Formats: sequence, C-alpha cells, structure tokens
Amino acid sequence: MSEKKNFDIGDQWVFVALDSETKLVIAHYVGRKTTGSTDYFISLLKEKILNRFQLSTDAFHCYPNAVEKSFGAEIDYVQINKIYRNEMKGEIRYSPPKIIRINREWIQGEPKVSRVSTSHVKRQNLTMCMQMRRFTRLTNAFSKKLDNLKSACSLHFNYYNFMRIHKSLRVTPAMEHRITNHIWTWEEFLGVKSRSKLVA
Repeated sequence: MSEKKNFDIGDQWVFVALDSETKLVIAHYVGRKTTGSTDYFISLLKEKILNRFQLSTDAFHCYPNAVEKSFGAEIDYVQINKIYRNEMKGEIRYSPPKIIRINREWIQGEPKVSRVSTSHVKRQNLTMCMQMRRFTRLTNAFSKKLDNLKSACSLHFNYYNFMRIHKSLRVTPAMEHRITNHIWTWEEFLGVKSRSKLVA
C-alpha cells in the first residue's frame, strides 16, 4: 500500500483549537492534512462549544467548508492569509520566512477586528514543538507509529491545560477557564493513587 493511501504513515498534521483569552486548548486532532481530517477536527470543536463565538483560522482551503458543515452561520469567522517573502535558496529550511502582507477574509458573521488573530495558537504551536522531542526537525526523533504520536499529543495537551501554570495567567488554562479550581497532580491526572497511599 502506498503512503498516499495509508493514512497511518507519512506526514501528520496537528490541528489545534485554542481559546485566546484563557489559553485553553479546547480541541486537537492528529491526522493527515485532508478534507476529512479538517471536517472531523471542526466537528470536535462543535461538540465542545455550545455558544456563539468568533473563530480565526489560517488560510488552509479546507477550513471554510468544514466550518460551514459543522456551524452553518452560528459563528463569526475570519480566515487569515499570511503572504511570505520568497526566500533565497538555502534559507527556507533553517530560518523562518518573513511576512510581507496579511490578508483577512471575512467569511461570515460580524467578527470584531481587534480579536482577529492566529498569533496565540501559533505561540502554542511553538510550545508544543519545544516540549515534545518528536517535533524536533532534522532528527530521527519523530514518532515511528501514529498511535504513539497521538498519545504523546494527548499527554502534552492535558498537561498543558491542567498542570502547567501559564506565565501570563499565573494559573493553568483549565483554572482560568473554570473547569477546575486547582493544579492537577500526576496521580490525579493519571487516575491512580499515590505510592504513599498504596503503601498505607
């Protein structure tokens, strides 16, 4: 079976939905960068949010149709297209491209201009890459199995939401979002009793 037909091998995309105010990762999905994956990811987001909200995405062409399928006209949606300068040969791999223009396309609703941004989720992407070895470029540390990558991402995002204090918030995103009122311990996170309790 070729790599194009076997979705368990080859490049995988980590879709992430982030609340820009509380920094909570609301939904994530690991899969190929396809229409089906995008539809499924947006449907996960639909399950997590019940009220009307404002959504900003990058310019990936599958997003508008996926948002329409799941939300219809129930949200305010803007797509952001960043235009990058053509890099000199040899620069693309090792240095980030320079942005020369940002186009914002109003897809539906009445989004507030001041809240149109993908900067927070881009910063979260950096956090993900910095904290998970398997995302280090130009190494052999990548996941050899898709299930391993999915498990690592789930572990990371749960730790990020419930156990890691966000510097700007001074609490965890889950606490800021009022899902919980305390920082979770590893025992609580994993659903097991501590060793001292087991001994007792």
